[in-house]
Amino acid sequence: MPTLRTAYPGWICAFACAFGSLLFSPQSAAINDYGLPSLGAASTSVSNEEYRLGRAWLRQFRAQAPQWQDPITNDYLQSLIARLAPHSDIKGLRTITVMVDNASLNAFAVPGGVVGINSGLFAFAEDEGAFVSVLAHELGHLSQRHYARGSARAAQTQLPAMAAMLAGMLIAASGGGDAGMAAAVGSQAALIQDQLSYSRLFEQEADNIGIQAMADAGYDPQAMVRMFAAMQRMARLQGDTPPEFLLTHPVTDNRLSAAQARAAQLNVADAYTSNTLYDMMRARALLSIYNNTPQQAASRLAQEGAEQAAQDYLAALIDARNGQTDSALGQLDRLANEHPDFAMLPASAASVALEAGRYDQAIQRSQQLLRFMPNYLPAQLILAEAQLQRDPQAAYDLLRDITSQNPENPQVFNLLAEAAGRSGHESWGHLARAEHLQLTGRVDSGIRQLSIARDAAERENDQQALARIEQRREDFIEYREALEDFN
Repeated sequence: MPTLRTAYPGWICAFACAFGSLLFSPQSAAINDYGLPSLGAASTSVSNEEYRLGRAWLRQFRAQAPQWQDPITNDYLQSLIARLAPHSDIKGLRTITVMVDNASLNAFAVPGGVVGINSGLFAFAEDEGAFVSVLAHELGHLSQRHYARGSARAAQTQLPAMAAMLAGMLIAASGGGDAGMAAAVGSQAALIQDQLSYSRLFEQEADNIGIQAMADAGYDPQAMVRMFAAMQRMARLQGDTPPEFLLTHPVTDNRLSAAQARAAQLNVADAYTSNTLYDMMRARALLSIYNNTPQQAASRLAQEGAEQAAQDYLAALIDARNGQTDSALGQLDRLANEHPDFAMLPASAASVALEAGRYDQAIQRSQQLLRFMPNYLPAQLILAEAQLQRDPQAAYDLLRDITSQNPENPQVFNLLAEAAGRSGHESWGHLARAEHLQLTGRVDSGIRQLSIARDAAERENDQQALARIEQRREDFIEYREALEDFN
């Protein structure tokens, strides 16, 4: 599969930001049995449809774009968004994050509150403030509803337009290239012109909202200025072939000067930044990018001035990859003692034990961490995977709880399906498999899986499962209708 940078035509990628500028107020998904998600439940018919299309887009995106599956880094990303969100004026928007396995600089936000980043954003942003500045900018687009404001067309044309252009992004992301462009251009050329005519104003507004949110959240707003300057240098060096993010977010001298002036006016509230923690997350990203040559990740981290603790952390991860488990665990335990506030360190050690097949040790380590942080998802997932090898029923019980808190996490349902199968809960296992399928854009397969679940529930005479399966069948049919907007 081509990278997203090469797959997206430049102007199509421009709408990754524009699409994210819709503001939604979806009600929380009902929590029952699995706490499974609903694509509906927004405050008005239009916003409900926008939310429905955005979450359908996410399912298609998962099916077609390369995902970076790293619960530790994803939890960190969510924590940054949670810190910025109260200051970004997004009023009740329930966000969900996605990470793309792509080394190019990019970030995006789309309807339904989906916020995404490429692993390459970590590689480009050399400190936490710079990284946060990109997230703050994207949340600024969301808060200002730039997509809805940017269209001069009647309300009834906006949703077909969004569906068409999102469809184009999906085709492009999966390698369709020009086909993706054609799908979006065909009936929406006038709307596209509307969008582009507003882009400069929207970028300025998103900058202002983002800079203010950074200051209010305790980040130095000058970090956005530094990030802009770095992006401008990259654009000049790469000439006609800059990353898509720089095509959709051009950094002009005027924009840089405006950001500098705005940042200079602001006071930072309760300043806090942890470049040590960020450098450790960056180490994980670089290790993913340089998957086949991990020493390149180590060299780059050192050359770009990462703190020594982060370099030691990366060395431990590389040792673990090379089968030197005891050395890796020793280094991670030392780092955890030196940085007791970083939950990702004991979680990393538990993960190393799990990958080495030391299941009892992984259970012990993750349980110890969860006593202090009961809902820390990375540790919960490690514990569940280790328990699959030792006590599948315990894994099943734990994963049932996890799904109620993370109803749109495909990885959790994949593990739940396996745990259910190993612990004798056949019908619920098939139901969990169906959820995993629909969350990853394969709704038709999910509906067929529900039929298998129903047959198993009838054999088991499980009335609760039967009722749940029928309820979910109706929901899945609605999901399929939403996905059909992209065909």
